[in-house]
Amino acid sequence: MSQPPRLIIGITGASGAAYGVGLLKRARELGAYTHLVATPAGVLNVHHELGMDRASLEALAHEAHSPGDVGASIASGSCPVDGMVVATCSMKTLAAVAHGLSDNLLTRAADVTLKERRRLVLMVRETPFNLAHLRNMTAVTEMGGVIFPPLPAFYHRPQSVQDIIDDGVERVLALMGVGRAQPQAWRGL
Repeated sequence: MSQPPRLIIGITGASGAAYGVGLLKRARELGAYTHLVATPAGVLNVHHELGMDRASLEALAHEAHSPGDVGASIASGSCPVDGMVVATCSMKTLAAVAHGLSDNLLTRAADVTLKERRRLVLMVRETPFNLAHLRNMTAVTEMGGVIFPPLPAFYHRPQSVQDIIDDGVERVLALMGVGRAQPQAWRGL
């Protein structure tokens, strides 16, 4: 019997908290085990955009870690996880990952994910991008990370914002190897 997927979900202060919350909820539904690291700005954003407090957010994960706890299990490559998603990812976090600044548990876990050659997906959320943003995205891509802005697909004719979020969540979970994730595929014309 194979082990369920084990994922780290990071949430930063970038707008789009519904993606991080959606990933936590859907990963659990699909049987994945989740570790959560939410920065203070991430928790503030979850509260502002979704009306949730830290306790409600942390209850969605199997394990929740403080961003200041750089001694947590996920700070080591020996922790058995399959990969990490930062949803959504601020430009500050992108820059820290791009430059190897393991200044908190979230960026340390991302650094470990890259060094262990595991999948790292950054749902970067900013617009428009400046040259520093683009160079940082290039650096993370060159290190093996995946830059995945939460850009909606419209070919499946979403009827609500929730439809758009749900499709993005399914696409990311499929990218992370969660076998039962079901993003809506383009079927051709």
